[in-house]
Amino acid sequence: MGALSTPLLVLVFAAGAVATWVAGTALSKTTDVLDRRFNLGEALGGVVLLAIAGTLPEIAITVSAVAKGNLGLAAGNLIGGVAVQTMVLVVCDAAASRKQSLTYLVGSLAPVLEGLLVIFVVCGVLMGALLPESTRIGPVSPASLGIAIAWFAGIYALNAARKTPRWECSMSGSHPGRPHRRIPHPDDKPTPLTESTARAMIVFAIGCIVTLVAGVILEVAGNDLANRAGINGVIFGATVLAVASALPEISSGVAAVRLGDNELAVADIFGGNSFQVVLFLVADLIAGKPVLPGSGSTNAWLAVLGIALTVIYAYGVILRHERAYARLGRDSILALVVFGLGVAGLFVVPH
Repeated sequence: MGALSTPLLVLVFAAGAVATWVAGTALSKTTDVLDRRFNLGEALGGVVLLAIAGTLPEIAITVSAVAKGNLGLAAGNLIGGVAVQTMVLVVCDAAASRKQSLTYLVGSLAPVLEGLLVIFVVCGVLMGALLPESTRIGPVSPASLGIAIAWFAGIYALNAARKTPRWECSMSGSHPGRPHRRIPHPDDKPTPLTESTARAMIVFAIGCIVTLVAGVILEVAGNDLANRAGINGVIFGATVLAVASALPEISSGVAAVRLGDNELAVADIFGGNSFQVVLFLVADLIAGKPVLPGSGSTNAWLAVLGIALTVIYAYGVILRHERAYARLGRDSILALVVFGLGVAGLFVVPH
């Protein structure tokens, strides 16, 4: 794509973003249907499959970037994606209610557990960045392997907590909605997609292919655009590229809160964020060396920003401030301020 003019390259990037949105939205809907039909989420293997399906854009971008040796872009997209995708909750908050904040409506502590898992695995990212490249297990960083193990253990614990809850809490005024998508929503209308399992599987397969191809297009076109504009690859991957790959989450999150599934909307964002950094293990295997030690101070800044935003929304779920200001809760307003300062800091932190 290097031979294309800059305006045409921008159009290619935009087309890749639109394809990611459309295919990702179809993928989300068919994943819900298949989860419901085959009870995929009941087993840990099913959870892994669903997590992979939800992060296909990030997988495509990571594989494409690392295969070309562009480790900074891959790391920036994975780490910066945590912060960007957490900001999807601002959009969900605005769509949830005019007068009540999203975190007030959640009325469940399950998303807080998801958020704690995000913080735990992102701390592993920070620790892995401090290890020398010589500290490795074959081509893999011990931190990348530890993050993957921690994620599996955390998901196992979350599943156990959902199946056999150890505590009960009552939050007046809340509207959590469905605890998971295996429960059909009463307002869901039958469609050709949901009526046929075979059709859902075909659309799922097509969605996977389109999402993977679009992810590669985003990475290639985005890398050329960043080079022409003189933008650091880490910053571009953590901002523009991360926003493009988060478009499906925006679509599915808004759809969830409009159906009243407020708990699902928050838990899905945190769940996707925790799995996203597991892809560092994939990056290590493709690169043939640990990726985290070379991630640099910019990615460390992004990791802390992701943790801070996760803490803000976890606190919001617990404190439950009801009133919304211009359709946003206090936590979303604070998140916007912190995110703005965090992005501004990217241009100050030494690269």
